[in-house]
Amino acid sequence: MDQDHYQDPVAQRYASVQMQELFSPLRRAITWREVWIALAKVEQQAGLPVTLEQVQALEEARDDIDLARVAEIERETRHDVMAHIRHYGEVAPAAAGVIHLGATSCFVTDNSDLIIMKFALGSIRDRLLRVVHELSSFCRDNAGIPTLGLTHLQPAQLTTVGKRSSLWLQDLVHCYREIEDMLRDLPLRGLKGTTGTQASFLQLCEGDGSRVDALESALATELGFDKVFDVCGQTYPRLWDHRIACRLTDISVALHKAATDVRLLQSFGEMEEPYESTQVGSSAMPYKRNPMRCERICSLSRHVMTIAPGLAQMAANQWLERTLDDSAQRRIAIPSLFLTTDAILIAARNVFSGLIIHHEVREQRISEYLPYIATEELLMEGVRRGGDRQQLHERIREYSWRARETVLEGKANPLRSMVESDEFLGEIARSLPPWEPVRFTGRATDQTLRFLDEVVDLLPRPDEDHLTELKV
Repeated sequence: MDQDHYQDPVAQRYASVQMQELFSPLRRAITWREVWIALAKVEQQAGLPVTLEQVQALEEARDDIDLARVAEIERETRHDVMAHIRHYGEVAPAAAGVIHLGATSCFVTDNSDLIIMKFALGSIRDRLLRVVHELSSFCRDNAGIPTLGLTHLQPAQLTTVGKRSSLWLQDLVHCYREIEDMLRDLPLRGLKGTTGTQASFLQLCEGDGSRVDALESALATELGFDKVFDVCGQTYPRLWDHRIACRLTDISVALHKAATDVRLLQSFGEMEEPYESTQVGSSAMPYKRNPMRCERICSLSRHVMTIAPGLAQMAANQWLERTLDDSAQRRIAIPSLFLTTDAILIAARNVFSGLIIHHEVREQRISEYLPYIATEELLMEGVRRGGDRQQLHERIREYSWRARETVLEGKANPLRSMVESDEFLGEIARSLPPWEPVRFTGRATDQTLRFLDEVVDLLPRPDEDHLTELKV
């Protein structure tokens, strides 16, 4: 590692090797060459002035890349695409004269960026699915375990551990579907020329527009795309960069919410993220066990959330057929967007694979608030027996507030005895079954299991990569 130069912390500390390689300078250079090879191949097949031998020369030299030589040429030309064209011509001299035939710089840069982002979206989709199925197992295992529900961060009615975590899961399933839609809809820029009019290719095809269409369709097929943009300027519409960023932002939003919930529950002592025996929580406080994984998810997620607004500004400022307002920003933002989302998903899977429930604390918290929770049942049964809903509500409210004052004095909760001493409510309370927590979770278990059975279990399962451990 070069210790004298800045290192991107997302790549260095958090993201997978796979995603780092995908956005590396070498992968970008190879993708450019693959696009040039595809162009030469379809031009040769269409009868344009490119020979089979020249196509073969380009294919044989595809991996013969010296990025230092490219940098040397770029210092002279001040143009990255021309630097790569010249270097490719040096290692494939027989084809030097036909590289980039009819194309403009955005032909190779934009088409290559779309290819790389398509691969990256596929990787994100698979990693997201692994997180979905990891969390699904946790939901199923805990579908019937009661826990204290919180609204406004205050005790409310009971839910179950699995139902609560199914809320996180449902968000992630939505994110998966959005990524799938994006992968299905993502077009290639295609053959559009300097201002999007295809003038250069029309000239090569001797004025025959149908030949240009056939050439572009063949290129898309060669590069693995089903469609191309119908119209564009010099670049593909930068709105699509913003759209992609929004899909990945949704993932960061969903996992920030889930990680925040775990952090809150850990502060209550009810749930805890995985913790290693040698892990240090604080340099000053040896007893500390901090939710550092969930904190990392939140921190990285907030970074992703900042990227889409910037890309919106970029797309809005792409004047007329194009400017270079987008260039530097895209070089920074798009790799960061994907590498950071990748890192978030790795951390999320690590957390969901080892969540710890402290059942004694969970049961204690339920026991503390169960008398309040049971009053809803009293209210419903009282109305069913002919009582006035508003009057009963007020009576129960008064008992609850008096009981709360007693609890705040450090005494036992007297609410049940208060209710049982009430002439009307006491008879109802004595006639109802014991206050078992599971009786107050409503349909939480059924809702969770139905969601898992009818939705989550039908999702595909990607090949396992076993990447659940964190670098640091």
